[in-house]
Amino acid sequence: MVNHIVLWNFKKELSDAEKKDAALRMKKELEAVKEQVPGTISLRVVTQALPSGNKDIGLISVFETEEALQTYQKHPAHMAAAAYVGSVTEGRVCLDYCE
Repeated sequence: MVNHIVLWNFKKELSDAEKKDAALRMKKELEAVKEQVPGTISLRVVTQALPSGNKDIGLISVFETEEALQTYQKHPAHMAAAAYVGSVTEGRVCLDYCE
């Protein structure tokens, strides 16, 4: 299994209401990709970050293989979601690892 974890902060210029709306849209768009990409075991967007952390929102996903992760990353639905995510976030960090 391949784990893919991505964390972001929302852009500073977004209001609290805009951040909430962006989180809901990110969740909807990214989680919809799961059903479209073979080899995706799980994919969820975490929108309720605790104040003890230093990131606002996260993606936690698991794929059967590295090839499935690569397919996900190139999939048109993911690319469309990623374009939106990039427009409302900054400070992206990513960790991919095998178990």
